[in-house]
Amino acid sequence: MRWWVRWWRLDRKLPNSRKGMWLELGVWSVAATTAALAMRRLSNTATKRYGLTTTFTPTVNQLKVASPTQWFVVSIPEGMSPEQVAPLLCAGVTVYSPLNHFGLKGSGLKGGILGLGGVGHMGVLIAKAMGHHVTVISSSDKKKEEALDVLGADDYLISSDVNRMQELADSFDYIIDTVPVHHPLEPSLSLLKLDGKLIIMGVINVPLQFVSPLLMLGRKTITGTFIGSMKETQEMLEFCKEKGVRSTIEVVKMDYVNTAMERLAKNDVRYRFVVDVAGSDLQNE
Repeated sequence: MRWWVRWWRLDRKLPNSRKGMWLELGVWSVAATTAALAMRRLSNTATKRYGLTTTFTPTVNQLKVASPTQWFVVSIPEGMSPEQVAPLLCAGVTVYSPLNHFGLKGSGLKGGILGLGGVGHMGVLIAKAMGHHVTVISSSDKKKEEALDVLGADDYLISSDVNRMQELADSFDYIIDTVPVHHPLEPSLSLLKLDGKLIIMGVINVPLQFVSPLLMLGRKTITGTFIGSMKETQEMLEFCKEKGVRSTIEVVKMDYVNTAMERLAKNDVRYRFVVDVAGSDLQNE
């Protein structure tokens, strides 16, 4: 879930900002980053982060209520609503970043999105906006209509369909893997063409396995990225504004948060909850 705030005080050092402009604080609000990473604006790659280490004192608590450093704030392009932007600061830049970093933004590429949840649905929308042929890959046909008719994917592939898996072997430039549970990598690797990339997005706490010839014979790459830099986040917002990319959200009030969490546990959301803090009656919460 994401939430938004109205930023009423602007530091003159904050670039591209002016009084009255809507700003948003993304996933990153503090990081113990090295000077080298800071110079490259790659704080999202810092290895020391709140929740993963106790080697520094954070300026943000686990609810992300804090006084964040100004460099983790981005400006909202004119015409975009804060509630629409909120999921873009997480899921949106998460899929934009690897496509940007690995040179996969050009039109005409063939990409696969494995898993159709919050991150996966943004993967479809952003890849389509870049002019890619997009295939949603899933374990069942449960989300086929949603993928093709609502999100605009070009194809839908069920991973257990042996014939279609063989038909599409060696044909994808990249696959964005958003599945957050243990699963075999071989099926995805077999779909990649020469120099294809399998980009891991799901946070999985057990080792993943694959047989090395699938990687070696096609000079394929297994890689991963974590969210995205603040520079990429601002670029992504401008891109989404230009292309008309809109996240699929459900806006709720603070008094609905517990119910929303229960629904999240059941995957009962399309595709992101956004909490309207400003519009909630906080005195009675």
